[in-house]
Amino acid sequence: MNPIACLLLILGLAATAQSQVAGGLADVAIIDRESGTTLIPHYYQGEYWVAGRPGGRYSIEIRNRIGERLLAVTSVDGVNVLSGATAGWEQTGYVFGPGERYQITGWRKSDAEVAAFTFTDSANSYAQRTGRPANVGVIGVALFRERHAEAAYVPPPAPNAPPASPNAPQASPSAPQASPGAADSAARNASDLAARRESMAGAAAALGARAANSAPSLAAAQPMAPLAPKLGTGHGEREVSYVNRTEFSRMQALPNEVIRIHYDSMDNLMAMGIIKRPRPMPPAANPFPASPAEDVPDPPG
Repeated sequence: MNPIACLLLILGLAATAQSQVAGGLADVAIIDRESGTTLIPHYYQGEYWVAGRPGGRYSIEIRNRIGERLLAVTSVDGVNVLSGATAGWEQTGYVFGPGERYQITGWRKSDAEVAAFTFTDSANSYAQRTGRPANVGVIGVALFRERHAEAAYVPPPAPNAPPASPNAPQASPSAPQASPGAADSAARNASDLAARRESMAGAAAALGARAANSAPSLAAAQPMAPLAPKLGTGHGEREVSYVNRTEFSRMQALPNEVIRIHYDSMDNLMAMGIIKRPRPMPPAANPFPASPAEDVPDPPG
């Protein structure tokens, strides 16, 4: 491969990696549908932020990174994008095949139609218009791996087992037979679930404490400029978008991974210090200040 072409390829891959939030199970990107560009995520105090353009349509692109199916329960402003219900992990979502990539372009109205996602003033957002303004400005994707049917356990015959006595009681053919280790496995699963709940609750508490502790110090460091009304997601025009229905059995009750992306206007992100405001460029320097700025004269004749 040409070295220059190779360098351009590497730079292109780097730019792609920076334009999406990469998880362990899936990548998530926010696409400006008017320009086709991917909004660059900015990492700030443990959270990802993107700058939306007021009035523009956008989509949520999800790419399955693993070699099996994934369920992506997706929310915008705290609302499930498929059902319109206040979002919860246990709700319905989109199922992605191995390596599949798909753009969610709006609120699902039917199996053939959506209402487009549009960046709009928070007062005009779908969440606030339906009485749920508390979580305007965040996109969430809860990812679940699929549970696969386990092969039935067949115990090996006991070595040198004595013949059964004709008077010994026999198990009913309809009685279920407990496989060895089933109780231990159930106990381990319950213990793992409890530990996961405790861990996620602790992480949420730590995140809340960090936010509470950081707010006063941020205000003390520099006065924050007044913010414009924050962005939300509106209920845009109807568009054609087809989906098929399928069955999906989750590996566990809690998501295997949760990806969050916050969004607001560019001005508000700059005012909050999430994106640095560009400095004004100095006037261009003249390398020959003592010479008149004239073109090269034509030759005589």
